[in-house]
Amino acid sequence: MRTRLLAASLTALAAVSLAACSSSGSGSGSGTGSGSDKATAAAGSPTVAAATPSGAATAGSTASAPTAPATPAPADPSAPGADGSAPAKPAPPADAGLPAKPDADLTGKMVAALNAIDPAIVGGKPDQVVEQARKQCQAMYQFPKDKAKLVELADQHFTSPDHPQGFGPDTSAKINDALRATLCPPQH
Repeated sequence: MRTRLLAASLTALAAVSLAACSSSGSGSGSGTGSGSDKATAAAGSPTVAAATPSGAATAGSTASAPTAPATPAPADPSAPGADGSAPAKPAPPADAGLPAKPDADLTGKMVAALNAIDPAIVGGKPDQVVEQARKQCQAMYQFPKDKAKLVELADQHFTSPDHPQGFGPDTSAKINDALRATLCPPQH
């Protein structure tokens, strides 16, 4: 008799676990206790009640085969999220805001603008400063309104042996202005 009770209890536990797993994966259970579990049970999901000492299940259990779990509909990107929030925007590509490598004429204009600020910025390495400038343009695209962040990033991008920690906030702000005037595309 104890064996039957144990078997019935294990069977009931397995059925409840299976029902919980299938209902939580379908998005119908919100975890708020709003009665969605009752609605799921009424819709045909297997429910199991406590077993009697004789091993027979009491009222509330179903003898029919469990129905297949509902597959969620494909997400509509224009529809609000399940929690009522706005739909998530897709992530921009990794090269968003990164300008193309400039030609010799544009490189010359950019180098001249940076040399006018401080010749140590270019330091005789125009190819290296072009790559630093392109990365800074990408940062300007990513953080168009955060001037403090852009100054901080310019300090990180533009370094030299004499200025390993960058050129300071005043010079970095001037670097950003020079890049906006030459290499970086205008922001909307």
